[in-house]
Amino acid sequence: MVTGANGVTGSYVAKALQRAGHQVRGMVRPGRATAEMEALGIEAVEGELTSASDVERAVRGCDQIYHIAAVFRTAGHPDSYYTDVNVGGTIHLLEAARKAGCERVVHCSTGGVHGHIAVGPANEEYRFAPDDVYQRSKLEGELAAVAASRRGQPVAIFRPGPIYGEGDLRFLKLFRTIQKRQFAMIGNGRPHLQMVHLDDLTQGILCCGSRPEALGQVFLLAGPEAPTLNELTKLIAAELQVGPPFIRIPVWPVYTAGWLCEMLCVPFGIDPPLHRRRVGFFTHNREFDISKARRMIGYDPKVSLREGIRRTIAWYRTQGLLAPAPADRRAAEEASTG
Repeated sequence: MVTGANGVTGSYVAKALQRAGHQVRGMVRPGRATAEMEALGIEAVEGELTSASDVERAVRGCDQIYHIAAVFRTAGHPDSYYTDVNVGGTIHLLEAARKAGCERVVHCSTGGVHGHIAVGPANEEYRFAPDDVYQRSKLEGELAAVAASRRGQPVAIFRPGPIYGEGDLRFLKLFRTIQKRQFAMIGNGRPHLQMVHLDDLTQGILCCGSRPEALGQVFLLAGPEAPTLNELTKLIAAELQVGPPFIRIPVWPVYTAGWLCEMLCVPFGIDPPLHRRRVGFFTHNREFDISKARRMIGYDPKVSLREGIRRTIAWYRTQGLLAPAPADRRAAEEASTG
């Protein structure tokens, strides 16, 4: 059973499990689209993670649980909602799996629990320093999974780095602003951002679900390269066939503006146009040591950064989310005038 099976990461995991020959059930929120899942033969069960009875019903009869679902950063949610879903939902799931005698629970945490990595790369023992309510709630959920493991429950935990790839929209704004030559680097661009492509992440998650060595362990799952932001944005620009970003802005005025936006917008449930955490994207180092996952469970990330960016751009374009490449645009213009 996969929670969040109609989300991006959850759908990758559910499809990969099915391709491996497993019968797969996906737990989704009531009213969410399930047609694609069902067309692939994935059973859809509606339920809320905040409801212990819903979770027990979804878990019943399953051998393994992949807990991917979580509430992400969204304006309008009180802090208690993150706790209810990301912590309480995890506890419900662990208890339901224990009662049902499930063979294994694979729990998704986040590399964000480490916050800014002052001295990288960080391994699994690096200190915790979550930056916001989402990361704090994910850390609490992870600690609940660790506690269950220490009580003897078969649990494996993974912390993904920043996720990207076909189907995911989290980096779309970055790609768009670079393509439009509107991107501004806040700060010096030297922090590292070790992203993980969805294909590699899925391979690592399935290793957590299949390898005996994974039980009772926590693994960082990130990509094979850790570029600086300067290197990353230049590579994206090259693949988009535009010039490299050239605008630079000091950190402190943007951080102050983000603080003011949050003070004015958040109390009214409005998504601020600028968050302090968005400034953190430019100032926080996220460089990970993935040697433990490589050594213990056979994690083997293969998607190079260039290939992953190229594939992501291609998918954005097929969805109409990015403008066509210059050559494609010229060909279309010539065809329309010819």
